[in-house]
Amino acid sequence: MEAAVAELERVQNQILERISKLELTYLPQNDVSSAAVSVTTSPKSTSDTEARLSNLLRSNSVNHFLFNKVPAEYYDWSLESRRDILAAASIDHLCKSIVLVNTQAPANVTDCSDRNNSKYYVVVVQYTARFNAETVKNFLYSLNNGKIPKKKFNLRLAPEETSINLTGYEHNAVTCIGMKTDIPVILDEAIVKLNPDFFWLGGGEVDLKLGIKTPEFIKFVKPFIVNCS
Repeated sequence: MEAAVAELERVQNQILERISKLELTYLPQNDVSSAAVSVTTSPKSTSDTEARLSNLLRSNSVNHFLFNKVPAEYYDWSLESRRDILAAASIDHLCKSIVLVNTQAPANVTDCSDRNNSKYYVVVVQYTARFNAETVKNFLYSLNNGKIPKKKFNLRLAPEETSINLTGYEHNAVTCIGMKTDIPVILDEAIVKLNPDFFWLGGGEVDLKLGIKTPEFIKFVKPFIVNCS
């Protein structure tokens, strides 16, 4: 009897959570993020990663965010199906974080201590966009006032092992929140222009996704905002 009641409660909680996430899609812009806080997954289903990142976000005045567990086959689905399971506003609101390495950095540039001239960068782009490394190269050249030759900037996808070592997150789980290394972040300008201003990205685990209000993300992460797609 107790087992049946527990199972019923679990199913009811899943239904209520799904309804709340669907409501998120139809709320006015000013109400989207308020709802996000209220539908954060229940303590019973919260992983250590989700708990850690939630605490990190709240301690840095980020209050409008939402974690969502997705099925194991999530990455086999179309963007439209991913949008639906997350109750995202559109497929353009689905984003990813990728770790880039400057393969032509001077020999003395080996880490991320100088955010203007870092060995590594994390770029957040939409799944629907095509990343343009050349625009990032030009941006970094201008950022350094032309004092570093343009040929010293060549951004390429970092090897998976390097990405894991730097971020602490495996493939399809990378997020720029709570990384092991303080890697400078570049946010594609197209994401800033999204309406509503609430987008989705990786959540630290392959089956965990993070939705967050764009202005709060920017205030906390302090990314460079670059037109790179």
